[in-house]
Amino acid sequence: MPCHDGCGLCQIKIDDLSVEKGRDKILINVSFLVKCGELTAIIGTNGAGKTTLLRSILGEINHTGKVIHEDCTGENIENITVGYVPQFLDFDRTMPISVEDFLLSGRTKTPVWLKKKKSLIEEIRADLDKVGCADLISRKLGSLSGGELQKVLLVAALNPSPDLLILDEPVSGVDEVGTEKFYKMIHKLYHERHIAVAMVSHDLSLVREYADKVVLLNKSVLCYGTVDEVFSSQEFKKEFGGL
Repeated sequence: MPCHDGCGLCQIKIDDLSVEKGRDKILINVSFLVKCGELTAIIGTNGAGKTTLLRSILGEINHTGKVIHEDCTGENIENITVGYVPQFLDFDRTMPISVEDFLLSGRTKTPVWLKKKKSLIEEIRADLDKVGCADLISRKLGSLSGGELQKVLLVAALNPSPDLLILDEPVSGVDEVGTEKFYKMIHKLYHERHIAVAMVSHDLSLVREYADKVVLLNKSVLCYGTVDEVFSSQEFKKEFGGL
């Protein structure tokens, strides 16, 4: 998909990225592109290095190689806004924090127990409504189901509006209906906002349906291309037994 006129970020170039832990090579010379307006799915068997790759792109893990942000002319962009939805949120579910409080904490420096601006509350309600869960605003975070929590995390990741959205198994523990809805929602979002999406997923049927590009990973990139190119490759058949 071509860049929009006046678009800032055009693509993220992962260039020869490697990660070592002691003597173990976790990632080896990984290279591929994540383009704006596209969903790039990262697939692979357990232990392939998928989450390590995402954390390297986020800058959380030391690595060699480069993660380069480019505009439409190929010029480097120093700083981009990144949204991140983890596989799960590790928190104390007994904490008396509401969805409203959680989302406010990322948008204001004012302590959540002080009076909040009405305009900010309405903004949060509108953002929740966009992903179909405005009714969750007063619920306690610890009372949410897996699918509900992932929607709230997505709302948090989308403010401020990201150039790059990173999703690490975002529907882990979510039922089939909720998973389908989540994928459709992401598909609509990245097309409307023309953001780049990099997502780790184990659900190959939904990757086949929604991804624009696929990276087949097992420490290094075994295959990279369109869904049809990767799913019909010998490398895919070897990794997944021809599923």
